[in-house]
Amino acid sequence: MKALDELTFDNRFAHLGDAFSTHVLPEPLDEPRLVVASAAAMALLDLDPAVAETPVFAELFGGHKLWAEAQPRAMVYSGHQFGGYTPQLGDGRGLLLGEVYNQAGEHWDLHLKGAGMTPYSRMGDGRAVLRSSIREFLASEALHALGIPTSRALCVIGSSTPVWREKQERGAMVLRLAPSHIRFGHFEYFYYTQKLDQLAELAEHVLNLHYPECREQPEPYLAMFREIVERNAEMIAKWQAYGFCHGVMNTDNMSILGITFDFGPFAFLDDFDAHFICNHSDHEGRYSFSNQVPIGQWNLSALAQALTPFISVDALKEALGLYLPLYQAHYLDLMRRRLGLATAEEDDQKLVERLLKLMQNSGVDYTLFFRRLGDESAALAVARLRDDFVDLAGFDAWAELYKARVARDGDCSEAQRRERMHAVNPLYILRNYLAQNAIAAAESGDYSEVRRLHEVLTRPFEEQAGMEQYAQRPPDWGKHLEISCSS
Repeated sequence: MKALDELTFDNRFAHLGDAFSTHVLPEPLDEPRLVVASAAAMALLDLDPAVAETPVFAELFGGHKLWAEAQPRAMVYSGHQFGGYTPQLGDGRGLLLGEVYNQAGEHWDLHLKGAGMTPYSRMGDGRAVLRSSIREFLASEALHALGIPTSRALCVIGSSTPVWREKQERGAMVLRLAPSHIRFGHFEYFYYTQKLDQLAELAEHVLNLHYPECREQPEPYLAMFREIVERNAEMIAKWQAYGFCHGVMNTDNMSILGITFDFGPFAFLDDFDAHFICNHSDHEGRYSFSNQVPIGQWNLSALAQALTPFISVDALKEALGLYLPLYQAHYLDLMRRRLGLATAEEDDQKLVERLLKLMQNSGVDYTLFFRRLGDESAALAVARLRDDFVDLAGFDAWAELYKARVARDGDCSEAQRRERMHAVNPLYILRNYLAQNAIAAAESGDYSEVRRLHEVLTRPFEEQAGMEQYAQRPPDWGKHLEISCSS
């Protein structure tokens, strides 16, 4: 394991030059202190987890110190926000400190969010507050534990720095990791400004560093775009299967790697509601839960437009046509497994759709339903879950179809069925009220609840002794928390 001063930097994005980013130093936080750190994320950098408790750790990730090899840069990009194009966005409160490679040869961006003003702050103060930093940290690590592609979070550093939002709050920084922080919006920026040389340079950079296998194809850029389409189809299939709602699927929040990125007013479903809107600023419901699938395709279309200088329109359309079939295949595969099915039948999609339709408006907890469905035999499980539904006759009809489908699926013991289903159906998810409880304690100076919740969420499928409170249905107030983009 390494100490903090032993990290090896290779700042490949910074070497692209000033057309792509601007050199900016972090603005230090007052009295930086560790709120929470992820040992698993630290391991990606070969860091000894013990260094998180040292003063220099908070100083480095609170903006007070910097490695000599670091080259902090604010990246420039644009993007479609709620469907409308914004010509210039960029890192308004974040800095790419540099790229570190580990002993396995993997490169990881160190991106410090809340690091102060940049040329792209757009009248903002460049700060992030404690609550949003905690939410991003918890979400990043929770999604990873569920198997959903995501950026990672190494730590949150709190402070005494005052920051004004709707009220005075305290500033914080979150250090996030990803193999790249390049977004769809990077390509849009150079395309719409007609900086085609830089667009080509960016495309070469992404192709060489992140999709090198596509070099072997007759049309490397087209092969790369197809891979981006597939990765996004799989990511969004996992969002839908696990009830995750991103909230702000602007093209500047879409990673070129197909990972969940830029956490804001996200939420996991409590009661199943296909029309759930987690961002109270989303008045038209553009980014509602059910809209995430078509918006994913819309965003890929925006990226395709930016790639038209390199790829024919017909080829791009053909690649985009892969999105929905790929999404459906990934989604149905995961939903079969969530239902405890090891084989495939033609009517499985209808079985899933009928269940979700019954769940709608019945107040059925989405996560706990699937978990309890695997607690015992199919017959006993549906009998216990029946009273959660409004349409009892409809559920009874579905239950008969489900029991028959399980019977046809093959022989396995109840213990095997339970083990198989519990391996894909989490007991613990990041419910908004749990995050809010942890944030309230942290804002009072008590970080123990953030750390405890983080530890629980790193093992979402494993029943943990003494942690029953994290597996309960939320109280009524917990289902109606308003989450905005303000951070």
